[in-house]
Amino acid sequence: MADRGNGRNRPSNGSTGNHDRTGVFRRPSGGGGPDEIERLYRPRRSEQRSARGPAGSGDVRRSRGSREPGGARRGGGDGRRHHGGSGRGGGERGGSGRVYDGTGRSRREREQRARRRRTILITILVVVVVLPALFYFWADSRLVRVEALQDYEGRPAEQPGTTYMVVGSDSREGLSDEDVQELRTGRAEGKRTDTIMVLYVPDRGRPTIISVPRDSYVTIPGIGDNKINAAFSTALGGGPSTLVRTFEQESGVRIDHYVEIGFAGFVDIVDAVGGVEMCPKEDMKDPKAGLDITAGCQTMDGATALGYVRTRASARADLDRIERQREFFSKLVDKATSPGTLFNPFRSVPLVTHGTSTFEVDEGDHLTDLGWMAMAMGDDPATTSIPVGSTPTLNVGSVVVWDEAASGEMFTAMKEGREIPESALRD
Repeated sequence: MADRGNGRNRPSNGSTGNHDRTGVFRRPSGGGGPDEIERLYRPRRSEQRSARGPAGSGDVRRSRGSREPGGARRGGGDGRRHHGGSGRGGGERGGSGRVYDGTGRSRREREQRARRRRTILITILVVVVVLPALFYFWADSRLVRVEALQDYEGRPAEQPGTTYMVVGSDSREGLSDEDVQELRTGRAEGKRTDTIMVLYVPDRGRPTIISVPRDSYVTIPGIGDNKINAAFSTALGGGPSTLVRTFEQESGVRIDHYVEIGFAGFVDIVDAVGGVEMCPKEDMKDPKAGLDITAGCQTMDGATALGYVRTRASARADLDRIERQREFFSKLVDKATSPGTLFNPFRSVPLVTHGTSTFEVDEGDHLTDLGWMAMAMGDDPATTSIPVGSTPTLNVGSVVVWDEAASGEMFTAMKEGREIPESALRD
């Protein structure tokens, strides 16, 4: 029987030859090609030479796609590791794997991009949300608040629709001596009103601006029978709450919001919007009101506009004046709510700044209520006055007596939240 070399045909020195247990990590003694693990993970001399470059030359580079013995395709000779892709060689065969150069540059670039995105997002939030919110609360805090809408026994209950009482007072607060001289307002103490309007917004239908003649003959709580503007006179013990209560008791219509503006605020607002175009049909001159204009369309600044809405130097005196006041107020609001004003910071910011510091509102009113009022006035409202029945002269002078039937029709529609019928509207 042939000798088996220790029973297993192995050399007596214990060598396992090609089948040695650690032979997979060494080149075979026969000088064959590299084994699989060595071929994949051990750096090649050619790659090392390519990374270092030949002596005396720094321009020789291994081209992408070169193959080493054994058929493995190199990933470009730049010494970087490629992860991802399919098969051996990773980045070269997969074509879409991440490349790691060992410097952390890619990670830093990703972090910088993320920080830039966060910065842009925060900036947008500040510009779109935070700044407008801060501006709103700042402007709202500038409104002067008065106790105008008080509860009392017999006050009308909540009603459909929304009503705003808008009062133009002759308060000189905020006017310098030069302003008083220029505007011809005089230095009267206290406050009176020449302008009383009610904006009525029905649940459905067209809003209506209703002028309340200042000489309307009414019964004023605590004062007695007198003209309705006496209810506002501080000299007689009246004020905003007395005026609101007087109107509510005479009409049966509940007032939801109160807005008051004085001479100074009126002039500032008109100037802030760049003036208002009006088209008087005849020349008008009134030294008491500081007015001297010709017929035809023209842009009125604050001082001219104040004289225009104050003057009674026309055929129908106070009735003509309240018609001009309605017309001017409608055009002023239309100009103030136009895109040319709202989206122009040189117009909108002064408008809010001057308006909020001169408006007086009820304690429960806010800037949003003024916004809704402006929107309603910009919705092509009808304009009218409380229907007049007669204009007798009594112990308090010439007064206006409301038409009982027509005014009753108007007030009934308002109490029910309906649009005011055409039959109750007056020029």
